Amino acid sequence: MSGSARTPDDDTLAPEPQAVDVAPGVRIPLQEIELRGITGGGPGGQHVNRSATRVSLRWNVATTRALRDEQRARVMQKLGGRIDADGSLRIVAGEYRSQLQNRRAAIERLVSILSRALVVQAPRKATRPTRGSVERRLDEKRARSERKEGRRYSGED
Repeated sequence: MSGSARTPDDDTLAPEPQAVDVAPGVRIPLQEIELRGITGGGPGGQHVNRSATRVSLRWNVATTRALRDEQRARVMQKLGGRIDADGSLRIVAGEYRSQLQNRRAAIERLVSILSRALVVQAPRKATRPTRGSVERRLDEKRARSERKEGRRYSGED
């Protein structure tokens, strides 16, 4: 059988996942993600004006069950500028002509943004400069001072 006909047992037709894996231990159920097709703006002519291929993704960080309280606080703090008054994170994807591709792009962008926001930064350990680095810095400082001193007009001619 040739062509583009697909059979139900075709392995390219994977079932839709029920949740989105963001990070270890963080899975967002698809019921919490609102995906809506919207018409595109700007240039593009009839196709972009009449077909809803752009996708708007909305996920409420404030009410989600996918995050623990400390994770929610970290996401709200790191993504505060992207979260609206209702506590929702909104992502718009419209770079493809296909709504399905834009849906995938929006979900991938959500995963990328959240996985970066969930990273816990290791606390910085205060260190002291080595004796050699302090001496080198002071030597360079003395040399620079002498160089500038040599440029001055002394008035003795």
